[in-house]
Amino acid sequence: MDAQGQAWDAAAADRAVAVLKAVADPSRYRLLWALSRQELPVSALAELLGAHVAATSQHLAKLRAAGLVVSRREGTRIYYRAAEVRGLLDEAALVAGAAGGGGAAADAPPESAATAAQEQAAPARRRPVGTGRRRPATEH
Repeated sequence: MDAQGQAWDAAAADRAVAVLKAVADPSRYRLLWALSRQELPVSALAELLGAHVAATSQHLAKLRAAGLVVSRREGTRIYYRAAEVRGLLDEAALVAGAAGGGGAAADAPPESAATAAQEQAAPARRRPVGTGRRRPATEH
């Protein structure tokens, strides 16, 4: 292989490692999973994670730098959506199932394995994604 071919391989490997590093955090994985299904504002994503908006924005900035999410502004809100990441998420779930000693996730089709991985990464108490308004505790 010539030097030019090797340099391209090194650059491609560097880009792949940057993508894997961006997804290596559980919060960023969960953000990608949610954004692979629908476009959401930062406030809804922060609520999904149970984190502050500032922390969620930092995670989104890392995902955006890796080319995994794109954003658009609508008034004062910024909405995010995932780039083409479903294959990456499905493969990660399959590899995790195989590395974890097999089990149902390893034998399941990609969609089922990915769903199982999402459910394991989901918080114990799920909150509905909405406008951020909470109902009063005394409402019947």
